[in-house]
Order: sequence, then structure tokens, then C-alpha cells
Amino acid sequence: MSSPPVNSLNMLQVWTLAVRPRTLPAAAATAIVGSAAAFYAGNFRSGPAIACLLGALLLQIGANLANDVYDFYRGTDTSARLGPLRVTHAGLLTPRQVMAGMWVVFGLAALLGVYLYLESGWQVLLIGLACIGAAIAYSGGPLPFGYFGLGDLAVFLFFGPVAVCGTYFTQARRLDPIAVWASLPMGFLIVAILVVNNLRDIATDKATGKHTLAVRLGARGARREYTFCLVAAYLIPPVMVALGAASAWTMLAWISLPLAIRQNQMVWRMEGRPLNQALAGTGQLTLAYALLFSLGLLIAVL
Repeated sequence: MSSPPVNSLNMLQVWTLAVRPRTLPAAAATAIVGSAAAFYAGNFRSGPAIACLLGALLLQIGANLANDVYDFYRGTDTSARLGPLRVTHAGLLTPRQVMAGMWVVFGLAALLGVYLYLESGWQVLLIGLACIGAAIAYSGGPLPFGYFGLGDLAVFLFFGPVAVCGTYFTQARRLDPIAVWASLPMGFLIVAILVVNNLRDIATDKATGKHTLAVRLGARGARREYTFCLVAAYLIPPVMVALGAASAWTMLAWISLPLAIRQNQMVWRMEGRPLNQALAGTGQLTLAYALLFSLGLLIAVL
């Protein structure tokens, strides 16, 4: 079925567009893996686990709203845009409305942070503030790192080590090697999502002065980065097993390998708007990998 015309959308549908629900499974995946690592190490606590999952979703929504409004302010969203509709640029919401929504969402995330602080210590507040700051600084502020080729590194750090290890820390109140290892494939896979997004937008980003890493590397270099991220993610489980860092059950993540191969082929074959299909597929791959990897950690204990 075709989507309704933009001018016929009600307010709920408009805010749903702004939230970008298709990005949320990848954010949830990091909290799932962090909690599975805590379970594997005997440190699982349901309250902090649920709070981290909700916090991850809220932070992703806040980041989506921030990108929508700050990219509008910087003029990088144009009629030539190939990605999903941006509500501020389309005039469906005013910049003030989107900014207000962003701060409401970050405020809710901060409330969860207070609960996690009471449960797990002051370090959690620092992690939460850093995550909110990074979400805003990706597109906003005087030096938005998404515009200077630093977005890939930031996404790796905040969706890999910070998100997974942070989730683990809230339950264990310490950091163990299993959490660090588990964070690496998630970082690589979520960077792969960003790479597809930026590969699709190379021409429009370059024209508007948004110098993402894909713009700097060129299309071929961006595709190589994508392949590297997938290969690195799938090499982590066997390395963990070989080093005795985790059970061989973590190799369950490899069940998703055919999907990864298919997505890699799509990224190397497609250009422009068709890459939206590969973007969605990479998000699905990330969730599938996270669930299988987490299942392996759970089975190893049970």
C-alpha cells in the first residue's frame, strides 16, 4: 500500500515520521547485548536492564530529532535529499516544535538516568550526559563532528563501548572483559548502518558542505569501510572463543552471516535512493546479530 500524501498526515503520523521508528531496533540491540553479557557474568538485574533499554530508545529518538532540526538549520536538507522525509524541512513541524520534542525526550532519558544513578552510582550520570551531548553535537553546536568526518568514530564509541559497557555497568557496578568484547561487534555493525546512510548521500552532502567520512573517502572507500565493519563484527566471536573470553555458543551470531553477505552485495551494487533498502537491511542485520549473540550468551549459562 502506498503512503498517504504528506499534507494529509495527522499530528501522530507526523511525530512518528520525526521519531524514525526504523532506527530504534539498532539502538535496542546495544542494551540487549549489554544485559546478555551481564547475565553471562552472573550480574543481571532486571530493573537497570529495562531502564537501559528504554534509555537507549529515548536517546536514539532524541538524536533523530536533533539531526532533523540541526540539519535544517545548517541547510543540508534540500529537495534533492534521497533519504527518509525530514519533518522540519518538509514544514510538517516547526523548528521550535522539534527542538521542544527533543528536550522532552532527553528529559525523560535523564529521569531514567536518575534512577540508574540511585541503583548503580554516579558514573552512570556521566555516561548519560555524555550520550546526550554526543547526540546533540553530531549535527549541532559550533563543530558538529558529523560534518567533519568524525561521525563514524563517534557512533562506534557511543553505540559500541559506551552503550554496551554502560548497560553492563549499571547491573554489575563494574566493568569486565566480557562487556568490552561484546561491545565491539555492535559498534562495527551500527557504524555500517551510518556508512550506508552517508554513502547514499555523498552527492547531496558534498554539495551542502557536509564532509562525512564517506564524502572524504569517496563511494568506493565507503563501500570498503562497510565491508570492513561487517568482517570485523563477525571475527569477534571466534576471537573471543579462541581467547577463552566467552563460550563457543556466541558463534550463534554467525547464523546471520548469509544476511550480512547479501547486504554487502547490495551495498556494492546499489547507488542513490535504492540504498535505502540496504540501510533498512543493515538495521535488521544488526538486530538479528545482537539477538543471536545474546542467545549464545544465555545458552552458555543455562
